[in-house]
Amino acid sequence: MVTDIIMILLFFVWLYVVWTCSRAGLKFYKFIIGCVGLFLFMMYWLRPVVLVPMEQVVALVSGSFGNLTGTFESYYEYAMLFVRHAEESISVYVSFECSGIIESFAFVSMLIFFEVYDAYERIILSLLGVLIIFFSNVLRIVVICLLINWFGNDIYYIAHSLIGRFLFYGLSIALYFYVFTKPQIIRQSIGGFSYRKQK
Repeated sequence: MVTDIIMILLFFVWLYVVWTCSRAGLKFYKFIIGCVGLFLFMMYWLRPVVLVPMEQVVALVSGSFGNLTGTFESYYEYAMLFVRHAEESISVYVSFECSGIIESFAFVSMLIFFEVYDAYERIILSLLGVLIIFFSNVLRIVVICLLINWFGNDIYYIAHSLIGRFLFYGLSIALYFYVFTKPQIIRQSIGGFSYRKQK
């Protein structure tokens, strides 16, 4: 209860600081304070609400591929995937770190304060970005489970910590490039020069 009151007070302080930065034309500080603050508030208020459903949906969608191919099974109610290889078997739990919540919240928080886009574009890109992050995460988990199914439990560490992470973060970097870096370069103008196409 006390923590909730403190967080509400901090939220209004954060809003005031963001508004002050906006009025003063301090775009960099508005972006940094805005997206970091929004991320922290989303983690505090939204994470407890969406964590379990997100884990279950990731397990359900990943497991659907496993069920179709017969390579692994989904127990999505428990956010669990069961993978067999010959006589070996392993349970893969879709935990907080594997749910994609951190990456989704970070993406949305940055996009909300990324002024290259207008409000409508930010809403659409937020939805599309979260979907891309979700399916990138599903692909990562499917690849991990397939590697375990093909090569056994001994490959779990390499599949999870190396191959899976490289795949997921590689796709995330591509998303960030096309959403943040490329539009920033195209839409920026310096003096009379602009990267926008001349009409």
